[in-house]
Amino acid sequence: MTDEPRDHVRFRPSVLVGAAVVAGVATLGLAALLTNIFERQQEALNPFYRVVELTDTTTDPAVWGQNFPLQYDDYLRTVDMTRTRYGGSEAIPRHPTDFDPRDSVSFSRLEEDPRLREFWAGYAFAEDFREERGHAYMFSDQIFTERQQVAPQPGTCLHCHASVYVPYMKLGEGDLMAGWEAANRMPYQEAAALAEHPVACIDCHDSQTMELRVTRPGFLNGIREVKAREGIEDYEVNRDASRQEMRSFVCGQCHVEYYFQGPEKRLVYPWSRGLKADSILAVYQENGHVDWTHAESGTPALKAQHPEFELYSQGIHARSGVACADCHMPYKREGAMKISDHWVRSPVLNVDNACQTCHTWPESELLARVNEIQDRTYEMRNIAIDATLQLSRAIGAAAEAGSAARDDLERARDYHRRAQFMTDFIEAENSMGFHAPQEAVRILGNAVNLARIGHAALRGEELAETQSDLRPAAEQNVSPGRAVGAGAN
Repeated sequence: MTDEPRDHVRFRPSVLVGAAVVAGVATLGLAALLTNIFERQQEALNPFYRVVELTDTTTDPAVWGQNFPLQYDDYLRTVDMTRTRYGGSEAIPRHPTDFDPRDSVSFSRLEEDPRLREFWAGYAFAEDFREERGHAYMFSDQIFTERQQVAPQPGTCLHCHASVYVPYMKLGEGDLMAGWEAANRMPYQEAAALAEHPVACIDCHDSQTMELRVTRPGFLNGIREVKAREGIEDYEVNRDASRQEMRSFVCGQCHVEYYFQGPEKRLVYPWSRGLKADSILAVYQENGHVDWTHAESGTPALKAQHPEFELYSQGIHARSGVACADCHMPYKREGAMKISDHWVRSPVLNVDNACQTCHTWPESELLARVNEIQDRTYEMRNIAIDATLQLSRAIGAAAEAGSAARDDLERARDYHRRAQFMTDFIEAENSMGFHAPQEAVRILGNAVNLARIGHAALRGEELAETQSDLRPAAEQNVSPGRAVGAGAN
């Protein structure tokens, strides 16, 4: 049996046309993909387009924003007001006045916790203390705080509340340090008239290279002392710090503890003994600095400022090489570009970028951990405030009644001074202990202990202070070099 020959396969014209169309679409798609890849590669090679020429006197962030629109858009969002569990604030409406033209403010911490009025009795903070809010408000909130009316402040305050690099350079005729010294001696309102913006691009970036830089003289001097203590002489932060260190140092320019030295109100970061709260207190005990006399106890008291950098330096994130910007200004993708998020805010408002890059747990779990740490710190903070107030009241009552010997009264006041500062160190710090949880609780525990010993001193008793750290003094402070992974000394 023979097979019959098969018919030849015939292609219909429609099939040929369809195949051509598919091939054409695929070619176009491939071409589009390759074009997109090329464009993204070019974006990565050219992270910004020079629309305007920037100089070392360009203060207006809007001008920088023409070259860096993505970063500028983020920067503008610092006006947003969002209250978290222990920070931030919603906008509180108010009626403008001749002194204060603002139509909204952040909520009053004094109304939230009336104990603080007694805690700072006799000091300007007992009259006006509001929750901190975004960088957009840092200048105006300082200008219009009621503290300016209670106790006029010096130009020194400008250092951390405005874009000061250009005003300092102009005042010093090109000498940053000389301009800073001159501004310190001015009344605050006179110095504030020299500035136009809150913290701006020029305060943290070189206008030509865009490299990070420190422009605050207080930090330039303070970090040099810290490094000298570690055996590193002639340390210049803008020359010697790594880029990862700079991603903390530019924040540490302002988020620090400080005091005004002498009649010229020279700004000093009290770091000559290290960055721990105890070390800073030791500096004040040695130089006898006094911020005000407590109205209830008569204690020559100290007011802590905003020591975020110091507390962070004692924490696990610093020890692990995590910089401030990693959490508060995390990297993000915009097309092919990797940029730092300039909407500077709490990490709990940006968990996916700020936390989950390293911690691969659900957002709910991470927030629960943050809340637990802060709740426990807040509980200890309340205990420490109560203990300090009880000592203050006892001293005031004893002084009024004349029931304590003069020496006992002075010893009790010294314990009150120290307990007050240690408590205020955590109260003034803006993470409710999260930057270094164990250190925060240790500080508050020591405050309670100092208040306990103060009560005994008032009764004429001698109690030994607990030595919680018996290591040599040089080993008691985590250095900021170690904090950002540059190696311990």
